[in-house]
Amino acid sequence: MKVLLMGHPNVGKSVFFNRLTGANVTESNYPGTTVDYTKGWMKIKGEDSELVDVPGTFSLDPKDKAEEVAVTMLRESEDAKVISVIDASKIERGLYLALEIIEEGYPVVIALNMWDVAGDKNIQIDIDNLQRILSVPVVPTTAISGEGIKELVSRLKDAKPVEIDTIIENAGGLT
Repeated sequence: MKVLLMGHPNVGKSVFFNRLTGANVTESNYPGTTVDYTKGWMKIKGEDSELVDVPGTFSLDPKDKAEEVAVTMLRESEDAKVISVIDASKIERGLYLALEIIEEGYPVVIALNMWDVAGDKNIQIDIDNLQRILSVPVVPTTAISGEGIKELVSRLKDAKPVEIDTIIENAGGLT
């Protein structure tokens, strides 16, 4: 299985990557660019799975070279599962990218990272309702401490493609 870590810059993707792969890391430049990405391996249920720390991007409509590489890596990995890493204290920003990835047909698990920061800011997120609306697993995490990482990995098995119409229906339709 191939798993892509995707999200905005500075949301903790590399912290997840380091925790999940340990020392099994390869840093590379995407061909034809100077944009770095990191690839490594982790075990899921005893099987080796490739994990890729994709360059940060704000959307699937690239505005710079790093975003172009991120979008290309996603589109070249049609069989991958995606962990969409979102800063829980700025959830509205990250959900846009997560919805774009879901709309492309990828199986997604959302990591609401920096859960501790959101709590410190008294931001409350109804995980169950968000999960119901999006029809994808949503896991609160604090990557720096490792909180939620085991659950995040275990929920990859639940990631399946979702039709955008399902999300609209679950959200109560468009008004």
